[in-house]
Amino acid sequence: MLPGDGIGPEVTAEAVRCLQAVARRFGHEFEFHEALLGGAAIDATGDPLPAATLATCRSADAVLMGAIGGPRWSHPDAPVRPEQGLLALRRELGVYANLRPVAPHPALLDATPLKPDVVRGVDIMVVRELTGGIYFGAKTRTATQASDLCEYTVGEVERVTRVAGALAMQRRRHVTSVDKANVLETSRLWRTVVERVLREEFPRVHLEHMLVDAAAMHLLRRPRDFDVLLTENMFGDILTDEASMLAGSLGLLPSASLGATLKGLYEPIHGSAPDIAGKGIANPYGAILSAALLLRHSLDLREEAAALEQAVSRSIEAGFLTADVLTGTGRACSCADAGTSVAGLVASS
Repeated sequence: MLPGDGIGPEVTAEAVRCLQAVARRFGHEFEFHEALLGGAAIDATGDPLPAATLATCRSADAVLMGAIGGPRWSHPDAPVRPEQGLLALRRELGVYANLRPVAPHPALLDATPLKPDVVRGVDIMVVRELTGGIYFGAKTRTATQASDLCEYTVGEVERVTRVAGALAMQRRRHVTSVDKANVLETSRLWRTVVERVLREEFPRVHLEHMLVDAAAMHLLRRPRDFDVLLTENMFGDILTDEASMLAGSLGLLPSASLGATLKGLYEPIHGSAPDIAGKGIANPYGAILSAALLLRHSLDLREEAAALEQAVSRSIEAGFLTADVLTGTGRACSCADAGTSVAGLVASS
């Protein structure tokens, strides 16, 4: 457990409550160990990823994270930043494929800024490469200039493409690969490798290439046309925040970061939201759904994962909505109320 900063401790507390409800219903025992990451770790140790935290994560079967960062740690000249801890953790755990499902709930179609007819029936799985690209490249800065190196190897592109291909075979067999091949050499390598891997290893998967600017437009114009969306690191970071508006809120979307082993890193895609931290109004559904992905991918508890996902869906249908997705004249529930609702539905179903 890495609660992190801002609303991170609030939403992860509800995810833990729901995991405990799953354990009681299905006869399991889950052991939780909490550790520091991000701004909280900087305050306590001066290091955004302390050695003790990394050791705890390495010894665990899975890692569930809340959110990190905030203005008190992230000003442009800060020598140590919370995000450095998260990037280092991803690299150290070897979680190179970030899965971000986007499937708007039918009861929340009015919560999106788009027309309900545009988002109804959307079901997208974004596969974002997570440990390469410009976030991990060499960086320089002087008084007059700065640079960030975007670099990819063939092997890095191959392994994340295989994840996308395998997922597409379980879905509608359509991969849209996002790049900027008309400008960037890394994107031209990306496009070449993606084509080869899918052609040779997943011949039944239809491949479509799309430039990132066009993808940003078509995600809002015709989102139902997307099945598996394969992206490099930075493009995926940006596009999934945009795609969250299809569901209605950043607070609704989970993610799973996976590598070559069962150990994964699970977190909602939202940030630490320091403006609402401590107010008890954060949306915990993204964190709870991340816990469901943890059950499915790291613990191979598929029935339990489905039960938790169904409980979230039923809680939304029952009107347990936090302020970020509330429409009309109803009363928003608290973060704890939403978690209590889901845990109760797990127990009673």
